[in-house]
Amino acid sequence: MASLNTVVPLEANLLKKTLIDKQGWDKENELVLIKSMMLHIGSPDGELRDRLIYGAFCDLVLGNEIEADILSEMLKSCLNEQMLFKRVGEYGTDSVFTRSFTSLLIALILHADNQKDFLSKEQISEVKDQLISYITLEKDLRGFVVDKGWAHSIAHIADAFDELIKNKKITADDYVELANVLWKKIFITDSVYIHDEEERILIPLLDTLKQGLPCEVIQGFVENIPVELEKQKGQLAEKTIGTYAPTARNS
Repeated sequence: MASLNTVVPLEANLLKKTLIDKQGWDKENELVLIKSMMLHIGSPDGELRDRLIYGAFCDLVLGNEIEADILSEMLKSCLNEQMLFKRVGEYGTDSVFTRSFTSLLIALILHADNQKDFLSKEQISEVKDQLISYITLEKDLRGFVVDKGWAHSIAHIADAFDELIKNKKITADDYVELANVLWKKIFITDSVYIHDEEERILIPLLDTLKQGLPCEVIQGFVENIPVELEKQKGQLAEKTIGTYAPTARNS
């Protein structure tokens, strides 16, 4: 059986040329293209990353051009330390593009599973656990990066959560866990959302209600906002004090 592990990926420049020229879109080299696009999914070249690679993945996945076994293999690769968790915890580096656009690819694969049901319950459970780990660890919350395009890690992972929440293999207990981690990402002290990220987070939150999450859970989150804000106010004060370092005087 054909596998992504058996093919040699293209260099970034050749991949870009291939995608621009629309050459080689046949089954014989499809695996090469897929592996190449996954390898360069976080390219700092915004055209290659966003328009060409992500655009091609949209066409292929949404057009049912990729077999279920290959999609499953792609998903497994997405969850590793070279993609979704690539140098997670960094801020201000290009690694965010790999993590962020891997999130979008995961969202596409989950969307395909919601249509065709080819992933096992165990696979979906692993995706859930890994997405929760990732969104908790992600520190680079930049939206648009000058000269490089969109990073938008939180908006993109919110899209993946939205597709996950719609999955029939997710349970009622999962909804509570997912809603909780999404809500926590709205309240942050070390960054400011300026590109509608909080609105993107609200979309999967609202979907948990549509899927059967009791309204009381969200009501509890809302009622706890004053406590959460007071807690974060204290954290901000601690950070401010921590950044003050008086100049030592000679005695």
